[in-house]
Amino acid sequence: MKAIPYGRQSITQPDIDAVVQTLHSDYLTQGPKIAEFEQKFAEYVGSRYAVAVCNATAALHISAQALGVVPGQKVITTPITFCASANSVLYCGGDVVFADIDPATYLIDINSVRRLLESSPRGTYSGMIPVDLAGYPVDREAFRALADEYGLWVILDACHAPGAAFTDSTGTLQQCGNGVFADVEIFSFHPVKHIATGEGGMITTNRKDLYEKLLTLRTHGITKDPALMQENHGGWFYEMQDLGYNYRMPDILAALGVSQLERAEEGLQRRRAIAARYEEAFRGTAVRIVPAAEGIQHGYHLYIVQVEDRAGLYNHLRERNIFAQVHYIPVHTLPYYRQLGWNKGDFPIAEQYYEHCLSLPMYPTLTDEEQDYVIAQVMEFVQAGSYA
Repeated sequence: MKAIPYGRQSITQPDIDAVVQTLHSDYLTQGPKIAEFEQKFAEYVGSRYAVAVCNATAALHISAQALGVVPGQKVITTPITFCASANSVLYCGGDVVFADIDPATYLIDINSVRRLLESSPRGTYSGMIPVDLAGYPVDREAFRALADEYGLWVILDACHAPGAAFTDSTGTLQQCGNGVFADVEIFSFHPVKHIATGEGGMITTNRKDLYEKLLTLRTHGITKDPALMQENHGGWFYEMQDLGYNYRMPDILAALGVSQLERAEEGLQRRRAIAARYEEAFRGTAVRIVPAAEGIQHGYHLYIVQVEDRAGLYNHLRERNIFAQVHYIPVHTLPYYRQLGWNKGDFPIAEQYYEHCLSLPMYPTLTDEEQDYVIAQVMEFVQAGSYA
């Protein structure tokens, strides 16, 4: 069996044609493909506005800055995420505070967040960054209500969840990214994500003020909009009104994104079919899984299982050319965060999750034959009880 990674991009001839066409155009960056990608992505998730940037880390950073994170402010997030979710706050000089996870979903536990808020004077925290781990959407409505109760903003890290959705209290299906319950939502176009552009990110929002601020921050804090400038010397004139960055997405990547977006729903349905086969295979075994609850449409960027001997299974699979992965090492246990005062033992549920989690292969071009091989190898190890 050839190597089976945990994730893999799918590049088709139409993708290649779209990039080549852009290479032959007048614009390689700051051209019309950016606006096209933004418009089509906003339509896909149901938001008013979308801002394309060079990667999701940049998206998180300028979103935190646009929402006013400054030194001394505290922001709550989960320790089970990629470190960029937390780092974005540090980039702005703010302080990250972690809340433990819900053992039923592996998502940030809203009760843990509430306890943090209730145990501190009002005004201690400025915002929160929940994360749609693996594509399982957090209850945005509940987090919005909690945020409003304490005067907080919400950045939703939806990098794993384009196409995912949850059902709100009125019975309405709410798409991840539609901005109904979050100030901004963040998406990634890393190669193993649903939509791949090599690198790239998107911010969605329904707030015009944030949209305009984000457009400026991604381009050095510069505007050429006469309506926003303090003075205007002519058509060549621009003003730097903020300390922004060069976080622009090139048109080449946007062209690839537009092409990939055209088959995003097809890829999403295939991911769900793969997840259903895993769920059926592991039901009633020692492999612990998290099926989507009623009213949830899971995005399945990852398929995470829990097993007693994670290291043993990881090595067993690698020896058989199956390259599973671990998502994630708890952020608070990383050396940089330990020097900020966090320690192992601070979040026992997150740490217990980490000790047993493993992400099995999950991508649309994974064949049934390859998946059957993965399942067989997992079950061979688990049934043998070969625990290190």
